[in-house]
Amino acid sequence: MEYYNYIKALHLIFVITWFAGLFYIPRLFIYHIEATKKTASEQKILSEQLKLMSKRLWYIITWPSAILATIFALWLLHLAPYWIEQPWMHAKLAFVVLLIVYHLKTHMMFKAFQRNEINYSSNFMRIWNEGATLLLFAIVFLVILKNTLDMVYGLLGLIGLAVVLMLGIRLYKRTRSMKS
Repeated sequence: MEYYNYIKALHLIFVITWFAGLFYIPRLFIYHIEATKKTASEQKILSEQLKLMSKRLWYIITWPSAILATIFALWLLHLAPYWIEQPWMHAKLAFVVLLIVYHLKTHMMFKAFQRNEINYSSNFMRIWNEGATLLLFAIVFLVILKNTLDMVYGLLGLIGLAVVLMLGIRLYKRTRSMKS
């Protein structure tokens, strides 16, 4: 088990880079959506550049990071199987399943954007972008706190964070519409 901490460090590094990709890809989607409101020549140039940036981010950083984070997580559980018996780990794994679902849905969005199929508003994508933030908060607090009472407080904090994020998005939308 002398290499357990090395595996844990690698797991954390790839979780961080996975989330970096999940945080940035919706921002690229927003830029892609907003590019559709430009002149035809600007739209073509911006769209092609944003598709290239998205493709590189998604396939060179986000997907490999997701796969490697998962491999190292499974390796950690193999090295310390007693974690699977802990209630906090059950909750964490439930949030990880939600994270994987979020990732797969984002992948479907990515594929649509690559085909220039814009099915969402920029406001929707701003809200979608916060999904990864909420999952990150939930997972990190569960891993750090590891007890039921703290999980309840953490859940209440997560709901509070979601409310604050939604209010921030509304305020941003209102500010943007006032400038237009």
